[in-house]
Amino acid sequence: MRDSDIPAIRSLPLFNEMAEESFTELVRGAYVQNFPPHMELIVEGDPCDFLHIVVDGSVELLANWNDRETTMTILREGATFILAAAIRDAPNLMSARTLERSRVIMIPAEDVRAVFEKDHAFARAVVMELAYCYRGVIKGVKGLKLRSSIERLANYLLKLQKKMGGSETFTLSVEKRRLASILGMTPENLSRAIKALRPYGVEIDGNKVSIKKPEDIRVLAKPTPLIDDPRS
Repeated sequence: MRDSDIPAIRSLPLFNEMAEESFTELVRGAYVQNFPPHMELIVEGDPCDFLHIVVDGSVELLANWNDRETTMTILREGATFILAAAIRDAPNLMSARTLERSRVIMIPAEDVRAVFEKDHAFARAVVMELAYCYRGVIKGVKGLKLRSSIERLANYLLKLQKKMGGSETFTLSVEKRRLASILGMTPENLSRAIKALRPYGVEIDGNKVSIKKPEDIRVLAKPTPLIDDPRS
């Protein structure tokens, strides 16, 4: 790994408070690799060999069962994945593949476990990261179980609009097939949900989204920080 890659790791919340000696030990076996689109990085059920950090690009986490496949989430710059499996020395619960050309840092899982045992600051950061991820999973399950497909889509669009700067018109960041999977729908259900949002001022043409009646869609979506706020 080049010296120029180190600040990208050190600045992440997971690593920025640990001792310098521990950080050096952690990254000495790490390396950076550029991957083309649609490259499989890890396989569900395989042993966890590395903690992965997305430097550039995007990575899809997905799961399979009984000839069915679903997108769990999409990760972008600065995201780490398979941390729990690395700490527990457990099999991967998800597969991962690149969606576009991506640059990924890989830190040997055995080094992660060794430093976790002796660096208290790093251990605290790991606990905080896993707690954040756990709460994210709970919010996701609440959304799937408590909201209709139309309400899930409405809240997703409101969050994406905010992330994109609040403009009336913005672009979907994922293709519709993956969006349907993320929201727990079939593509056909997503198409019906898109049509059902038209009376609320929402128009989706290809990957272009327009929200012309923001108050109407907020009344429908009923966003709550106990499901929708990623900071809480």
